[in-house]
Parts: sequence; structure tokens; C-alpha cells
Amino acid sequence: MSSELMNRYPRVADLRHRARQRIPYFAWEYLDSGTGVDQCMQRNEEALAAITLDPQFMKGVFTPDLTTKLFGVPYAAPFGMSPVGLTALMWPRAEQILARTAAKHRLPYTLSTAATESPETIGPLTDGMGWFQLYPPRNVEIRRDLLQRASAEGFTTLLVTADVPAAGRRERQVRAGVRVPPRITPLMLWRCLLRPAWSWATLVAGSPRFRGLEKYVDGQDMQDMFSFLGTELGGSLDWEYLQGVRQEWDGPLVLKGVLDPAEAERAVAIGCDGIMVSNHGGRQFDGAPATITVLPHIVEAIGNRATILFDSGVRGGLDIARALALGADFVLLGRAFMYGVAALGRAGGDHVAEILKTDLENNMTQLGCGTLAELRQRRVRR
Repeated sequence: MSSELMNRYPRVADLRHRARQRIPYFAWEYLDSGTGVDQCMQRNEEALAAITLDPQFMKGVFTPDLTTKLFGVPYAAPFGMSPVGLTALMWPRAEQILARTAAKHRLPYTLSTAATESPETIGPLTDGMGWFQLYPPRNVEIRRDLLQRASAEGFTTLLVTADVPAAGRRERQVRAGVRVPPRITPLMLWRCLLRPAWSWATLVAGSPRFRGLEKYVDGQDMQDMFSFLGTELGGSLDWEYLQGVRQEWDGPLVLKGVLDPAEAERAVAIGCDGIMVSNHGGRQFDGAPATITVLPHIVEAIGNRATILFDSGVRGGLDIARALALGADFVLLGRAFMYGVAALGRAGGDHVAEILKTDLENNMTQLGCGTLAELRQRRVRR
């Protein structure tokens, strides 16, 4: 990554500011908003910022080792990319950009069921770094077919999303007039004219479509597609359904969106290999607790019986270090990588990966931690 980019945008917050200047208002609100009055989203960040770690000095010269293994696969760092739906609204072909970042930096990229690219397009680009996120279809045959497609394209790990029992209201998006495809109005055209780079890229790539789902419904008719999304995806997940998924998916299975230790224990009991502590980035229930406050309770309940993943509110390497020190095995980020792509286009995913690796290395050095194992033993203060 060029030193010029690192000098101009050394933090994810800098990319967030740049992204807001680059994409239209409605796309920005889709990317940046939570739900309600955004208290959960704010709570995630504030709770992470309140965590401090005790450094130890006198360690001499060392370079922290970020490498780790998860479900038997080696990764270059203990973080990766959370699933984000409808990414083409924020920047065209964002999934392809992030899939290539995953392959280059040896980090996992999770493709959403609600992606604007298909598993067949993205799987080969990840070079073995692909994970797949499932919004549980009510139709069992569609579910089986999605899982078979993901497996055939090399996606190694399945994240089943539990924390979307119904569509979130996301009031900021409603006020911004978020529509897919965008409703053509004078105001919408004016907003696009104010963001020529986004508008040109979108014109070249075409309107956002849910290409991964077009096998099951006419993707050219967005009314039919949205009817399909509303009636077919979500609201169906229960323990019996999860057991069915476990029987159909041969690889590692993670239940995403767990905030209750008892649910985590039950998921492990029926065969989940991992638990992802997440509140969907504050986008579903504004009254949910900050994920970092729940993480230690999930870790205590699960012990070493399953892998613990963490997301929601993570904005930099120090936040990753905080989550690892509190017991997470791995950390995923959604908005951070999308801020990068919206800000810098094709260079955005790589730049965020470099920011996070550099930041995590520096913070581990400040703490006196040469390995991730040492970091997990560091004393935490709240």
C-alpha cells in the first residue's frame, strides 16, 4: 500500500469522512445508519473505547506475529470481513473488490445471501478465503441449493444469521429515501450529480441487483424480487431449522448474532463449530447491549468447546486487540471495509487491511505482546 494513501488516510475514521464525500446521501445513510436513534451503534463504539489494557514493557525488539488458524485454515491476521448486503448501492462491484482483498491479504471475506454478486462470481476470486452468510430461506429446497452452490464455489465456512427475525426499520434510511433500484426523482438525480465518481461507476456497472438470488426469482423485476425477499428470507430460524442446516453443510458452521450465553451453549450442543457475538452492527434492535459487554459471558459459557467470533463497533486495530483480550478468537468488520471501498474504490479494501494490520501490530507492540496468545492473557480493565 502506498505511503501516500497511508499518510492521507491513516485511520478508518478518515476513510469514513472521505466516503461521505464520495457517495450520494441515500447510499451514505444505507451504509452508516443503525436503527431507532442509533443508540446501539453508539453504545458499541463507546463500550469498546471504555476497555483499557495493561501494557508490559522491557521486551526488547520484536515484531508481533498476527498469523492465526481458524477451523484449520491459516490466516494472515485475526480479523476478516463481515457480510454486508446490497454493497453495490454503496460502491459498484464492491464484493469483487473485497474478495480480491481477501485473496491478496489472506483474510476471510463473507459473502451475504443479499449480495449484489453471485457465489459463482465471488468464490473463485477469494482463492480459498471465502465464507458464506445465510439468511435462512423458508423454502428448504432453496436453502439446500444455496448451500450446495456456496460449497461448490469454495466457500469454506457458513455463518447462519440469527439476529434478523424481521427486517429492521432503519429510520435514517427511510428518511433518506433508500430504494433499490433507486427511484428516479429530481432530488435523487441532483444527489447523484453531486457525486460524479459514484454515478459514473454505477452507470458502467448497472443498477444494483441481487444476483445470488436471481436463480430463484426474476431479477429484472424488482417488485418480484422484493416480494421474494420479504416472504422467503428471514423469520424462519429456530433450533430445528439450524439442525437441518447442520446436516446439510459439511464445513464449519457459525451461528451469527448471539448475545445470550444459554443460546450459545445450545448452539454448540447441536453441532455449531463457532459462535459469533454480534448485534448486527446496531442495525436491528436499538435496545441491544454493546457486544463487547456480552463477549466475556459467552466466552465463560462456551470455554474451549467452540470458536468465538466477534463483530459490531470495531473501527481499528485497538478495538480488535480489545476483543481478542476479552476472549474472542477472531474479529470481523463490516462498515470499516465498506468505508474504504466507498472512499477509494478498488484500492479501498487493500488499504483498510493495511490500516488494521499496521494498527494491530503497533498496539501489540505498545502492550508488549509478541503473539496473539500473549494478547489474550493481557490484563483488561473496564
